Amino acid sequence: MDLPSTIARPVDHEQVIKKSRFLAHLAPARSVAEADAVIARLRKELWDARHHCVAMVLGTHADSARSSDDGEPSGTAGVPMLEVLRHRGVTDLVAVVTRYFGGVKLGAGGLVRAYSGAVAAALDEAAATGALLRRELLLEAEVAVPHADAGRIDNMLRDWASAHGSLVEPPAYDAVARLRLLVPKAEVAALTADVAAASAGALSPVVGDARVVDVPVPASPARRP
Repeated sequence: MDLPSTIARPVDHEQVIKKSRFLAHLAPARSVAEADAVIARLRKELWDARHHCVAMVLGTHADSARSSDDGEPSGTAGVPMLEVLRHRGVTDLVAVVTRYFGGVKLGAGGLVRAYSGAVAAALDEAAATGALLRRELLLEAEVAVPHADAGRIDNMLRDWASAHGSLVEPPAYDAVARLRLLVPKAEVAALTADVAAASAGALSPVVGDARVVDVPVPASPARRP
């Protein structure tokens, strides 16, 4: 099962609907305390706005969520915002949509569309600017290499990692060079075979613990929700 994605940095998006300004702000948050700090900062900075509606999803498996309508009619802001976050499969972030009322009432349906649309547009902005991070469960793998062969095997592993959805970790050096990768479980057998081939059977990776890793997602054109 794929893990939810997250974002690497804050993202902002503004839209105007019938003279009301909706300022969407997405920010990384690994805890309720971090999310609350983002909300408090925005309330202070944008003190003259009428509403600061909130949705947050937290946890590696997106198992915690909160939302607030902040004075808008019940169910017209926080929950629709949260549904967008759920639908897009993201976690460990908080979404705050600040509204400056423009004097024209939007009705319940209009508010739902405005708040959910603001969050969706901000997520599109995150995708378009490379701010999204894909989460993967990768296995730690280490290859102990004699120093004389370290450069050659290091180059081989870097090329291998880029072709097999893996990440290169900083090496360690003691009696031997310890070259480290983070590897998808499905690629461990290929790594073992390719390391053996590159070393005439002299080397073999040692596979360790699994780790949740945030992997940058290449920027893509914005899309509609």
